[in-house]
Amino acid sequence: MKLTVWELRQLERLPKSEFRKKVDRAVSALPLLLAIALLLQYKLVPNLPKYAANKIAFPISNVYTVFFGLLAVALLVYFISSLFSEKIYDKLLYKAPLYSVIITIVGLYDLATLKTGVLQMPYFPWVDRILLAIINDRVVLLDCVKNSLVLLFTGYLSGVVIGLITGIGAGWSLRIRYWVTPILRFLGPIPSTTWISIILIVASSLFGGSVFLIALGVWYPVTMSAFNGVLSVERSNFEVAKTFGVSKIGLIFKVAIPAAMPSIFNGLTQGMSIACTALMVAEMLGVESGLGWYINWQRGWAEFAKMYAAVIIICLTFTVVNIVLTLTKKRVLRWQEGKV
Repeated sequence: MKLTVWELRQLERLPKSEFRKKVDRAVSALPLLLAIALLLQYKLVPNLPKYAANKIAFPISNVYTVFFGLLAVALLVYFISSLFSEKIYDKLLYKAPLYSVIITIVGLYDLATLKTGVLQMPYFPWVDRILLAIINDRVVLLDCVKNSLVLLFTGYLSGVVIGLITGIGAGWSLRIRYWVTPILRFLGPIPSTTWISIILIVASSLFGGSVFLIALGVWYPVTMSAFNGVLSVERSNFEVAKTFGVSKIGLIFKVAIPAAMPSIFNGLTQGMSIACTALMVAEMLGVESGLGWYINWQRGWAEFAKMYAAVIIICLTFTVVNIVLTLTKKRVLRWQEGKV
């Protein structure tokens, strides 16, 4: 028998043994302990002699200490707050293993680079150099983030609008479906990046060609999700709406589209992943600004610390974009969880 979300939450709140409570409390404190261990390792374990002896060629700053010191303080506040709030404690306990793994990976990477030299410079700069590169190049990086987001959302929204019109139209009308289905079968299996060489020849500008590349990649999953969503709406829903005097246009906007929204949002999420990939490809091909362009530029000058800095910024940027999309999905589909 399948349990509801409410029943699962009640099972999670069943009384725990004293030993289990102590284990959970220790797990919740693990990120804080690892962050402190990370700082002690950085300060107490000596750096590789060739790095320590040549501070001009291999400068070492205090950025690492400050950054992870602030992280340790934040985790300490988080842990203390969990002692007084069950909600915060549950959230910390859930996130603690993930935080612990991330902190451990950072510590192991620092050992493999700055402390032991297992991973050699310049291809593997230590964490302090990467953080310092973000700070020193923050103006250029922020400008690249802005330009990447402009390009990303111009292409993404263009693909979404065209995909929704195509998918909803094909799901609603047999005539439109007759023409759209062959196009979907032809273009669907082909990645949008396949058309790069043609786009570069035909496009009047690199920006326009990049927008088309991203929009083409987004168009297919959004079209298919909208098409399948509208097509799967129960006919009885339309019959009931007709008895209340809803017009034909009203059936599309008041019945078909709302009922297809869960499927549509799956396509929007998939489309965003494709858009992010297409963005990086487009920027590395010749766009004059953006995070992908920045990576290519710094790699050409063998500035690997700055290159890794841009990769981190890309991960953070795309994470924020996906969080916003997820929150929007939860807001629009809140009726699925019984929320108004």
